[in-house]
Amino acid sequence: MTDRKDSKIESHKKAKSAKIDSNNSYKNKQKKEEEVPLPHGKYICPFTDFGFKKIFGTEPNKDLLIDFLNQLLAEEEGKIISIEYIPTEQLGRNYDDRRAIFDIYCKNKVGERFIVELQKSRQTYFKDRSIYYSTFPIQAQAPKGDWDYQLKGVYTIAILDFKFKETKNDENMFHHKVKLHNVDTKEVFYDKLAYIYLELPKFTKTLKECKTRFEKWLYILRNLEDLTKRPAKLKEKIFLKLFKVAEIANYNEEEFADYQSSLRNYRDTKNQLTTKYNEGREDEKIQIAKKLLEILDDKTIAEKTGLSLGEVKNLR
Repeated sequence: MTDRKDSKIESHKKAKSAKIDSNNSYKNKQKKEEEVPLPHGKYICPFTDFGFKKIFGTEPNKDLLIDFLNQLLAEEEGKIISIEYIPTEQLGRNYDDRRAIFDIYCKNKVGERFIVELQKSRQTYFKDRSIYYSTFPIQAQAPKGDWDYQLKGVYTIAILDFKFKETKNDENMFHHKVKLHNVDTKEVFYDKLAYIYLELPKFTKTLKECKTRFEKWLYILRNLEDLTKRPAKLKEKIFLKLFKVAEIANYNEEEFADYQSSLRNYRDTKNQLTTKYNEGREDEKIQIAKKLLEILDDKTIAEKTGLSLGEVKNLR
């Protein structure tokens, strides 16, 4: 009896051990797959969190951000000489208030604030969020004690990797400058609060067509990941530094691993959005086809909707 009991215990231990080995084998395989480097070009993708902050959000590279802001805000701001990075996590006035985490947050010498955000995908209430975010640098200017309510300018800048739904068919409208206006006079009511949105997918100029430094910046952000070398036309000192900062071969192991992780997250997000979009398009085709079943033959419906003849037949 004891021998049988010992035999059962031993069998149970072996089964448990085999299961653990199997789980470990799966985890090791999964880890190994994750460690396989993703295909990449010579330069980083600026739409990844790592890439965006490497270029614009680090102390050694703040001159890149200053130059970009100077080209973007030349008409609004004049020349920015220096900036100071501010912690990107902003808390409300009270402990229980909501918080905001910016991609990049800084101010210049005169105290004007700049929020620079990278938005990788369309968000239902993205405009609402950008308005909400701008309230934090406004509140941060309130000192303790007496105050006359004078404010410094606040600029919210969003670089978009998508098109606004309401203007997606207007390819010429990619640079949006938004301020508080008087509805009747059409004049600017308040010039210290500005929202700037750049729809980069709409910027399709070739480098040869780029006439200004600002357009060159947009060209680089749009095409950096696909370039195999620095184009000769981008010979300005600031761009020489940018390409050096963006070259993956210059990174140590830790930086490369961080970039790979960020690149993987970016590509996963893009793939999920593409799948969701394609599924939505397919559902739309099916709904249209169903409405045509009573008035058209299968072949015509297939031609009109893009569905296969078999898919149309299955709807009947």
